[in-house]
Amino acid sequence: MTIREKNEKFESLTLIKEAAFSNKTKGREKQEELDHIRTCYMVDRDRILHCKSFRRLKHKTQVFIKTSSDHYRTRLTHTLEVSQIGRTIATGIGLNEYLVEAIALGHDLGHVAFAHMGEEVLNEFLKDGFRHNEQSVRVVEKLEKEGHGLNLCAEVIDGIKNHSGFTNGIAKAATLEGQVVRYSDKMAYVNHDIDDSIRAGLLKEDEIPKDILHILGVNNSERINTLVTDCIENTLNNIKKGDIKVSLSDEVGASLTKLRNFMFKKVYLGDILKIEREKAKFVLGHVVEHFMKHPEEMPIIYQNIAEDEGLERAVADYAAGMSDDYCLNMFNKIYVPKFVIY
Repeated sequence: MTIREKNEKFESLTLIKEAAFSNKTKGREKQEELDHIRTCYMVDRDRILHCKSFRRLKHKTQVFIKTSSDHYRTRLTHTLEVSQIGRTIATGIGLNEYLVEAIALGHDLGHVAFAHMGEEVLNEFLKDGFRHNEQSVRVVEKLEKEGHGLNLCAEVIDGIKNHSGFTNGIAKAATLEGQVVRYSDKMAYVNHDIDDSIRAGLLKEDEIPKDILHILGVNNSERINTLVTDCIENTLNNIKKGDIKVSLSDEVGASLTKLRNFMFKKVYLGDILKIEREKAKFVLGHVVEHFMKHPEEMPIIYQNIAEDEGLERAVADYAAGMSDDYCLNMFNKIYVPKFVIY
């Protein structure tokens, strides 16, 4: 028996029957020889962790652009927090921790420079719109490894695709593990964005509605603990009743939604960051405009995409992969004079 088979046997002894078992995966688009040590989801986690798109997350904005402090979240630290929360929930329920980790680490690979400001630019630019969850799938299926993709398992790709959105009408991931990541994402960003907003002087703790604090907790640690505990207990109760889904209780779920709405009004779409949002959109918009006129200046992989799928798709892929720093440097290279001739 290989070490991988021992790991798969361990899953059969420790996970609930509704979990996604590694030896029952729907598999990869291209069949591969099984690893002797790692389960398929361990392999996928490692592929994501070592890919270039993952490393670029360290220079992609979460909320606050080009801050002077090292303590604000980036897209990378957000991803790690989602992974940590998701794994805790998974172990509490009895789900596959490695599948949760793989989905969590890959869920934001398609996010644009300057966070949702960049996403707005590309959403207006592409005829069919731009959604970062779909771009994350495109990254792992097509763009990574110079156009070969990472060849991930179907369950990981499904979880990445369906991690976004917070309304009942949004499609759910096929696995409970994917649904865990969807909730973990919201738990992470709402709470850490409060922390960053207070640090930036844009928000005071006492501005948060008291009824929310009463239910979720008065600080970041208490709120995360409330949400994680509630998600575990409520999901186990759902499964016990035959309702196979991940969810929060009505009271806690409503409070999280209210807190999220509060953050959108106060911080994400608030007037304080409006000027910086417009600057970011100006920069990325002009970079996109330049490469529409000069596609020959893009790396060869994107020139090939332009031939196969059209120039707009290629420019969107190139722009979506840029970190904040890379985009700013590109804007500077294209539009800012380097010297003056008298």
